[in-house]
Amino acid sequence: MAVLFDLYRQFYAQAPDLVLAHGFISERFNKRESVILVAEDERSALVGFCQLYPSFCSVEAKPIYVLYDLFVIPSARQSGAGRRLLEAAELRAAADGKARMDLTTAKTNAPAQSLYASLGWVRDEVFWTYNRRVTEP
Repeated sequence: MAVLFDLYRQFYAQAPDLVLAHGFISERFNKRESVILVAEDERSALVGFCQLYPSFCSVEAKPIYVLYDLFVIPSARQSGAGRRLLEAAELRAAADGKARMDLTTAKTNAPAQSLYASLGWVRDEVFWTYNRRVTEP
């Protein structure tokens, strides 16, 4: 799993760092801070994953999942692995009593956007997303 997570980070222009990837994934698992679903090929080799973080929607006053990570290795793309991961995530969210799932993707990631739309995900046209790096005091 750490290898897949490291490849995912590299996809988003981060330097390879298997130690960092292993530590991050291990901590999430050990602290039960996320749900990780994996996709396997016919040989049971891992070819993809998605990671769900529990959160809340204050407006709806309900728990949600943030689907923060979705990655399929290049050789397994177009195999349906991403679709199966998203479908499994929705089943897991329903089983865990979540009201919805939220995700963010790059504006340039047209293949992912097409997949999301085909599964009924609705792109937000009302709200802008902002972020800010936290600086040390």
